[in-house]
Amino acid sequence: MNSVPVWRKAVGIAVLAALAFFIAIFTPIYFHNFELRDYVDKLTRSVDNQKESDDLLRTQVVEKAHELKLPSVTADNVHVFRSADRMRIEVRYRVSVNMPGYTVMLHFYPGAGSR
Repeated sequence: MNSVPVWRKAVGIAVLAALAFFIAIFTPIYFHNFELRDYVDKLTRSVDNQKESDDLLRTQVVEKAHELKLPSVTADNVHVFRSADRMRIEVRYRVSVNMPGYTVMLHFYPGAGSR
């Protein structure tokens, strides 16, 4: 039986290590984005929040984003749209991820609306 050359094992381990590195960096950011999206969805579905001012809703979203360690979310990134029977909140923000030798800009657009 032929054994696998040592260099191939080393390359395989390096690829798996790089994959684990990227997963460790990006997973928390995406997880926090999903949590923010769920929070915004709950805000829009609550009947009590339908009557709240746009500024208060923006402040609540920004505070939640900062709790989730998403400091790039500011009041300017939160947009509240209203019609007679609906409300929609959209959040647009970027997260800069600094990696060795390269910076990645991730763009997120969580939003939700009432029906």
